[in-house]
Amino acid sequence: MAEQQGDGGLREGQPTRILIADDHAVLRAGLRLLLDAEPDMEVVGEAGNGVEALRRARELRPDILLLDVTMPQMSGLDVLRELRDTLPGTRVLILTMHDDEGYLREVLAAGGAGYVLKRAADVELLTAIRAIQQGGTYLHAAHTRVLFEDAADQPAPETEERLEDRLSPREIQVLRLTALGYTSREAADKLHLSPKTVDTYRARVMSKLELDNRVDLVRYAMEKGLLEEE
Repeated sequence: MAEQQGDGGLREGQPTRILIADDHAVLRAGLRLLLDAEPDMEVVGEAGNGVEALRRARELRPDILLLDVTMPQMSGLDVLRELRDTLPGTRVLILTMHDDEGYLREVLAAGGAGYVLKRAADVELLTAIRAIQQGGTYLHAAHTRVLFEDAADQPAPETEERLEDRLSPREIQVLRLTALGYTSREAADKLHLSPKTVDTYRARVMSKLELDNRVDLVRYAMEKGLLEEE
């Protein structure tokens, strides 16, 4: 179960509060029916353009904003960037028709928590929301490949840095499990810690390594070979 967070964060034992932002009213209605049918989800509002999405997100402070990339008045990417700085407790899941690696990279760089195509907006969407609900991120397998390709394209560092010189053994464990997609709860169970302690270790790792988001963390772990089988 996810831990409670402030400013729109997940609340233990309560449905995930979702704001739907898309400029197609019929699609919004269909998504509302789909999500409200799930006992652990609740649609708390809708928005038909980017400006309204930003305003409604600030008013409602939802746990998750389901957001289209292409929106009137203000793009979904601009909404995402604004919320990253002003409403960090709301996680943003992009739902889009664009199967485009350029958009995907921009979403991840801006701090998006997931990327789902509209043509898969049924079971996959529910899976993505629940992954984010538990503190994780969601990318389709084909999109995960983009991260590996980007990591492979990075030039090798001039001087090899020993990870052990920067992180404690426990921090390295948390780094590896996070990069492998474990939620805070799952990592805590594996390491015999509390989820809150795992979150603390993860924050220390991000600070020590000067990483901005989970995508950067995954790339760093791949570069260090931490995703190989133990």
